[in-house]
Amino acid sequence: MTDKKERILTATEKLLATHGFHGLSMQMVAKEAQVATGTIYRYFNDKDDLLYQLHEHILGYIAQQISHNISASMPLKQRYRIMWLNLWHMSVNGNAPLINQGQFQNLPRKNAHERKALNKQLFSCVNQMFDEGKACHLFKPLDNEILSTLSLETSCYLARRKINGGLEITDNELDVVINASWDAIIQH
Repeated sequence: MTDKKERILTATEKLLATHGFHGLSMQMVAKEAQVATGTIYRYFNDKDDLLYQLHEHILGYIAQQISHNISASMPLKQRYRIMWLNLWHMSVNGNAPLINQGQFQNLPRKNAHERKALNKQLFSCVNQMFDEGKACHLFKPLDNEILSTLSLETSCYLARRKINGGLEITDNELDVVINASWDAIIQH
């Protein structure tokens, strides 16, 4: 990715987090990214294409963050804990403004088939963990997206509450939450 394209995507994410979709214009993005408005159209067909590519860019970033320090040779619970904490730290540290504002889910997306294929590719380490857990009958026999929602996504939600609502959570409470979200997906 070129430096200009990266700047445009970063500027768009920042502006969406502060102004929302309706307050976003290509001129604002250009000014924030310090490029000419016409430069945006060298990389993106239109505003919708910019938002589609931003969605994919953010997914790529999340996938990179979630898989940091993960090895397929680790026990499932250790992988799970690291992934959960990776998401927590990414969100709490403000490294994902749209996720922190809860606006990421509202970004326009391409069709469901393309989205599912992209998610499968980007989040292969997460899918591998869930598939292994289901194969050995440790995890509930649910779709991986459902397992992720019940477990890993709690980290982003709690981080958002911490940032936006002042939720105080100690390290001990965090451990309890991680174990509780793990407990939500394992078979009993």
